[in-house]
Amino acid sequence: MFFPARAQPSRSIVMAPIWRRRPVLIAGVVLLLVGGFVQFFSPSSVDDFEKYHNRVFTVVQVADGDTFDIDLPDGKYPDTRIRLWGVDTPEVAGSRDGAMHFGAEASAFAKETLLGAKVRVILSRKDTRDKYNRLLAYVEPVDDDISFNERLIREGYAYADWRFDHPLKSQFKRAERKARRNRVGLWAESSLDDMPAWRRRMERELDYQAP
Repeated sequence: MFFPARAQPSRSIVMAPIWRRRPVLIAGVVLLLVGGFVQFFSPSSVDDFEKYHNRVFTVVQVADGDTFDIDLPDGKYPDTRIRLWGVDTPEVAGSRDGAMHFGAEASAFAKETLLGAKVRVILSRKDTRDKYNRLLAYVEPVDDDISFNERLIREGYAYADWRFDHPLKSQFKRAERKARRNRVGLWAESSLDDMPAWRRRMERELDYQAP
């Protein structure tokens, strides 16, 4: 019986390397890897700490109770905007959510205390920016023995912000409980409707009771 010789594979069907067969796929994987590398070593997680942490700056503008600018350029901006970490002061007139209970008082207090003052900026190496690219910081006026963040809570100008973890979260919550118990500042005449939307949701979950 005649058996034909085994056919040899044609060179035309030899599989090309995967990088030639799936160039789009490979390019996508490379971009993901590069993007992850850039994000891991981004200025927000590395350079910010070296640039700002434990250094003293001058406050040149106060936007509201928990947001202000210091005198150091930040990219294309002439100053650096700071969002105080772990606190939330009520909004002021002209803001997206409109004026809130005790917002004007909190803003006035921040301007009186901070504008033109020297402050020390304290960062966490892990988280240095919020979603709006503002610097997240604890700020210590050089002539004060506590952070301005905590002082806002103690004196009833701000809520302790429970939404995000940060190194002083438990300490700030204790300070708020004391201010609330003593009806200091915004807690003197506070109702659920006076609170920011995020706080109302959390208070309802905790079965809110007026102080």
